[in-house]
Amino acid sequence: MGVRAYNFNPGPAALPLEVLRQAQEELVEYQGLGMSLMEASHRAAKVQEINDEAQALLLELLGIKEGYHVLFMGGGASQQFAQIPMNFLTPEKTAAYAITGSFAEKAFEEASYYGKAAIVASSKEQGWSRIPGGNEYQLPADTAYVHICTNNTIEGSQYKDIPNVNAPLVADMSSDILGIQRDASKFDFIYAGAQKNLGPAGVTVVVAKDDFVAQGTKNIPVIFRYGTFLKNNSLYNTPPVQAIYMVNLVLKWVKANGGVAAMEAQNIKKADLLYNVVDASGGFYTTKIEKPYRSIMNVTWNMKDEETEKQFLKECKEQGFVGLAGHRSVGGMRASIYNAVPYEAVKAVADFMQDYQKRNG
Repeated sequence: MGVRAYNFNPGPAALPLEVLRQAQEELVEYQGLGMSLMEASHRAAKVQEINDEAQALLLELLGIKEGYHVLFMGGGASQQFAQIPMNFLTPEKTAAYAITGSFAEKAFEEASYYGKAAIVASSKEQGWSRIPGGNEYQLPADTAYVHICTNNTIEGSQYKDIPNVNAPLVADMSSDILGIQRDASKFDFIYAGAQKNLGPAGVTVVVAKDDFVAQGTKNIPVIFRYGTFLKNNSLYNTPPVQAIYMVNLVLKWVKANGGVAAMEAQNIKKADLLYNVVDASGGFYTTKIEKPYRSIMNVTWNMKDEETEKQFLKECKEQGFVGLAGHRSVGGMRASIYNAVPYEAVKAVADFMQDYQKRNG
């Protein structure tokens, strides 16, 4: 195997090396099946075992004991932006959205195409620099659900306190699920594209309260109903078997390495390495995100001009750092330091940033 890059891609993102090696060993022939999982029927007993085990493991890691089910779906989080209002936004109701970044805004736009949606809190006018507190939410009396994005991958902000709302709470947790400790019982519906903190692209994870799913409308095609996936244990149609298998391996890895509490502690240590360099740089590096809302998953920063940033990225490539360019919509730099990104990789970037400033400051 060649030298592995320091992978800071925002998604698809780094996977644990141990997981990749196990998947490599089991790729061609899986545990006596005589074939790979990619060739096996999703009705095969071993495939259903993986499906069941992954669901149970995720609930265990989230601290959920009853009243919720895990659904494995396709289409990414972007499909969920549309599918959630399709199921839960009825004509007499209003969907309430907190807008804290680009993806939260996209979710709101999809709901607006489908029915009545309202922005009940926003940090757009502040350049996404903060997360609105729960006391800032202005909920309509006919609220169907409240939607938040717990971590803003592009902008680099994160909810540290979940708002208490008098309505079902729906959350896009694509970029911080299992990376920070949260009380899952506060949420009626959680969804996450797997390709940031859970596994490879190809499967989307939903963790939904059974009572909330039961409220979903029946006036949409069967394939778009969450109740369909719940009733059929995510096996209504052919699921992305290999991606679910990889999620299962990642979940086992998280559990074996101390669970969410250990992941969060390590993620804070990693994020502090980078934020400390930014804060001590005297303005050579700057971040737009106010301290209380800084993400421990996606650290974003800027430099004095575009030319300096281009040179920085050129040297990053030479150092073997991959994925440090900020999203095209905001520019700057971004280090996505999800659970599988090792401390050593983040330390190498922090050291390089200090060296780069010495040479160019």
